[in-house]
Amino acid sequence: MIKLRYICLTAAATLIVTLSSCSSTPTAENPSAPVASPQATEAASNNSHSGHGGKEKININTAILSELDKFEAKLGVPALSNKIQASRPYGSPEDLVTKKVITQEQFDQIKDQVGVQEVVLTGEAKDVDYMSKLGLMKGHLLVAQELLDQNQPKQAEPHIGHPVEEIYVDVEEQLNERKVKEFKTTLVSLQDLVKSSPKDSKVKTNFTSSVQAVDGAIAALPEAQRSKPGFTLQVINELLDSANSEYGAAIADGKITAPIEYQDSRGFVVYANDLYKGISSQVAQADPEAHKAIDASFAELIKVWPTAIPPAKAVKTPNDVTKLVKTIEENSQKVVDKSNTQAQR
Repeated sequence: MIKLRYICLTAAATLIVTLSSCSSTPTAENPSAPVASPQATEAASNNSHSGHGGKEKININTAILSELDKFEAKLGVPALSNKIQASRPYGSPEDLVTKKVITQEQFDQIKDQVGVQEVVLTGEAKDVDYMSKLGLMKGHLLVAQELLDQNQPKQAEPHIGHPVEEIYVDVEEQLNERKVKEFKTTLVSLQDLVKSSPKDSKVKTNFTSSVQAVDGAIAALPEAQRSKPGFTLQVINELLDSANSEYGAAIADGKITAPIEYQDSRGFVVYANDLYKGISSQVAQADPEAHKAIDASFAELIKVWPTAIPPAKAVKTPNDVTKLVKTIEENSQKVVDKSNTQAQR
């Protein structure tokens, strides 16, 4: 069932949340910087409480669940992401307390990361957000396919539903701008079919159509741009940031207590790794040491999710995963910086 949204802001407004989410992690560790600063223009602001060291904020009025999971992981409050979403709209960050979503003490721990801003992004930042959102869809579908192949339709179904319930509305305006054929109905039909008749032969056909629709939407971006390391690395790090958040929300006391979040993060990492394989030779040529670090970190990350069905015990702690993600981000930044320097010569 598609979740009710109380505030319909543009997909461009939602964009800044994903791009800025690299500035926070689901752990108590210091946040890592995003690969590149987005070109953003503030369109409107209402009690945004900016400042506090210049940290970017997560817009609690527009953030998708994987972004809100950062708060859930940090505070250790079960289902907090859904509670935040269900209590929208918010006139100010403090409404989280007045609406009894969290306590004042809990709010004090995350207040520097909470915002209600609306912004408009342009240029490459907008393109990065567009492909990142579609990459999240792709990650969901990848893990759904694994679960269907293992005859686990009940576990697969949420990962078919999430692209519609959490993401499509946030990228719909950009899809229209880029003249991409609507495919929300395709995803909804697939979800309904998996729910009602998971053994129907049409499931495979409809699944293929859904994946092709997402791939087609990604292809709306020029191939030259999608194959450019500097651009792709930004998308990869957006996906890894979401995976990091989901994994943090999935783990409690060393055990995987939220299988869906575990599976979400697996799908995002698998797709991010696939994207990196496509540009790895270019990165290796541009900066061999950075490539070596990124490649090694991905190899360790993949081990965290040995199968789509969660293991009894977590392979690595959320802190371990955060460190690996941060290593990839830092070395990605080296490649981007070197590329920008060469372009300016």
